[in-house]
Parts: sequence; C-alpha cells; structure tokens
Amino acid sequence: MPFYVSAEQQMRDKDDYARKGVARSRSSVALQYAGGILMVTPNVSTVLHKISEIYDRIAFAAVGRYNEYEVLRKAGVTYADLTGYSFDRGDVTARGLANWYAQQLGTSFTESMKPYEVEIVVAEVGARADSDQIYRIRWDGSVSDEPGFVAFGGQADTVSAALKERFSDNMSLTEALGAALDALTAPAPAPPAPSPSGSASTAGKAAAAASTAGNGTPTELPAAQLEVAILDRARPHRTFRRLQGPRLEELIAESRAAKAAATPAAPAKADAPKADAPKAPPASDDPPTGPSAGSDGTPKPPAK
Repeated sequence: MPFYVSAEQQMRDKDDYARKGVARSRSSVALQYAGGILMVTPNVSTVLHKISEIYDRIAFAAVGRYNEYEVLRKAGVTYADLTGYSFDRGDVTARGLANWYAQQLGTSFTESMKPYEVEIVVAEVGARADSDQIYRIRWDGSVSDEPGFVAFGGQADTVSAALKERFSDNMSLTEALGAALDALTAPAPAPPAPSPSGSASTAGKAAAAASTAGNGTPTELPAAQLEVAILDRARPHRTFRRLQGPRLEELIAESRAAKAAATPAAPAKADAPKADAPKAPPASDDPPTGPSAGSDGTPKPPAK
C-alpha cells in the first residue's frame, strides 16, 4: 500500500541527508588579504583538487563528495567559457556563476531523489579590495554573499568563529595564512557533561563526541597536507596561482614565527619565600642565670 509523505518532510529529509554528508568532510576557508583572496583546505592528495580555477579572476572551492563537485566544477568552466566567447570576457562574473550554480543545485535538490552532498564557494578578485566577491552555495541551492571570509564544510561554525577572531582588513599573505591555519586547527567545543542520572548510553555518546572533537584536524597542518591557492590582484590576466612546495613551507614558517613572536612569554615563577632566620633574644641588663656558653650545666668542684 503506498504511503503519503508531505513535501515539507521530504525537503527536511533531503536537507538532513546532505548536511550530514557535508559535515563528514574537512573544513575549508576562503578569506581576503591585502593582495587578493586566499583559499586554504586540508588535502593530502596532489591530484584530486578541492580548489581550482574557473576563469580569469574567478576561483572555485568545494567540500563534500569529490565526484559530485568535480562534475559541477567542469560544468562551471564550460558555462564561463561559453559566456565569455558568446558575449565578452568581462561578462563572466562570480555573481553570475554563483546564480547559475544555485539554479542547478536547487533544481536537483527539488526534483531528484538524492541531493548533491556538496558545498561550494565561488570567489572573484577585483581591481580593489572593496570589489572582491565571495559567494557560498549550499546543497539546496541557497546562495549567500560572504564579505571578508567564509568557512564551509566539516565543523564550519567552529572554524568560522575562530577565523572571525583572527581576521582583519588588509592582512599580509603571511598573516592571512596564519589566521587560516589557526582557524582550521581550532579545537571543537567540548560536549556537555552527562548528568549523574543519565544512562550509560548517554555517557558513551558524549565520550565519542569528545574523541572526535575538531573533526580529526591535527594541532598543526604541514605543507604536505594542505592545498593552498590565491587570486593575486597584481597579476594582469589569469590571477589564479597555487602555493606549494618550498614557497608554501616558507610562508607557513613565517606565519608560525610571527605567531610565536606575538605570543607573550609566560611570567617567571616567583622564588619560594626563604624561611626567616631565628631572631636573637633581646639584650637584658639582668645577670645571666643559666650556664655560661662553654659549660654543659654540670657543677664543677672549686679550684684548690
């Protein structure tokens, strides 16, 4: 016998399904700096890229299922090439590309049985910092403008809160990379402790959540486990450039050195207070009543 499921329940189930799939990925960040836009994501693969070039001044970053966002990346490149060829290269913008992605993902989310398990960021570097654009497109087709910075995928809320504390306008590339790495390695908030009357299963779930805090992110991310790219405002035509190898290692070392220099040294511990020496008894005018200093107190016979 067929059963009825309301449209609202179907949309809710699809949203939960896609959200859980994206939450299993590693967090990524994109942020502005003085010379353009920086994108950073943990990625041990050197060939399966999460960050790619779309057009002259536009970059693409995604988290979730690789096979799904790779299809979307290729479709975006085709859309940008056709638009630039049919009209003008200046007509290809991050805003237009973000709207196109939102239409594709929204249609798939509504009509397909299984939604895309992806979250996308499209960024465009402008001639000035105030003309930079960063857009975030979710699996359901919703699009948002993210001024300054954005964190997406994995523990996005935790990373975004940490990045908000470290972000500032007109940062250098070294400072921006240091802020991104600090945010990506920020620990997740500890889960609430179970009440004494809670069951054993509740305590087990809390322990499991604590063991997976931080989404598996190590305390430090070496260059070999990072994928880093920039949109360089100073480059005249194709602004996309990857940072890897010795150059990336140099930037990471500089950012960590700057962080160590900015961290105040711990105050030295004060020495333990010394015990006060016993004070001598106050002098008195009365004759001494006890034995003299060289005597043991035993009376001696008179001398003959």
